Amino acid sequence: MTQTPKTVRLYEEKLLEQKQLLEESMLSAVEQGRATTAEDTQDPADQAVFSYQKELLFSQGTSGHMQLTMVKEALRRLKDGEYGECRRCGEEIGAKRLEAVPWSRYCISCQEKIESGEIEDPVRAA
Repeated sequence: MTQTPKTVRLYEEKLLEQKQLLEESMLSAVEQGRATTAEDTQDPADQAVFSYQKELLFSQGTSGHMQLTMVKEALRRLKDGEYGECRRCGEEIGAKRLEAVPWSRYCISCQEKIESGEIEDPVRAA
């Protein structure tokens, strides 16, 4: 994707900001997980709440980790001059899509096909 230096800087800033937010969020989740333990309480209801909170933190951590991986990949593609190219079809990812989701791997058409199950996600299949 041909981009001006100004546009490249803009996307890089957005990606670096998102990377920092995700890293801080994941660190906070780890600290929250360490702050409370099941041994802190004998009450079964409190233990159930604790268990739910642990599962929620784990889920958020997994989701955050996946998104962080995508952000790091986008930064690498930006550095390598491949940013903005669909990883499936090679077509250009639209500017509006990149504005909304700067770490997008796919053009909107391929993303819709992946989400509908029409095609397999080539990155996850690898």
